[in-house]
Amino acid sequence: MRVFNGLDEFTAAVGEQLGASDWHTVTQEQVNTFADATGDHQWIHVDVEKAKQGPFGAPIAHGFLTLSVLPLLSAATYRVDGLKMGINYGLNKVRFPQPVKVGSKIRGVAELAEVTDVPGGKQVVTRWTIEIDGEAKPACVAEWVTRLIA
Repeated sequence: MRVFNGLDEFTAAVGEQLGASDWHTVTQEQVNTFADATGDHQWIHVDVEKAKQGPFGAPIAHGFLTLSVLPLLSAATYRVDGLKMGINYGLNKVRFPQPVKVGSKIRGVAELAEVTDVPGGKQVVTRWTIEIDGEAKPACVAEWVTRLIA
């Protein structure tokens, strides 16, 4: 875990890789819970037996589930001390090049792409690559826009 002592130190890291999270195993329970929360119960996600016969040979995580673990992966990758709060502002350029099979391990690799001033803090664009253990293609690539308030 990389730790920054305030926004000035964090801003100085623009263009640098911030690090990689620990590996996180995607479980069927997690996929089912996400399906219940979003109403997306497509068989490729929740019908284990049918999914084994499907195009991926196993059930797969929702793309949006993969994206939604960014806070988990981020918390294990870097931290900026001295903040009042951080809030989501949006996403840029989200893609899902490779599906995540249930039981796979994923991790996030972050690069600090941009930091701009906003009232009370900074707007940050972090480029994330969510890797799948043993796979050449990533599960997700996205630019996550957040606001860090000091």
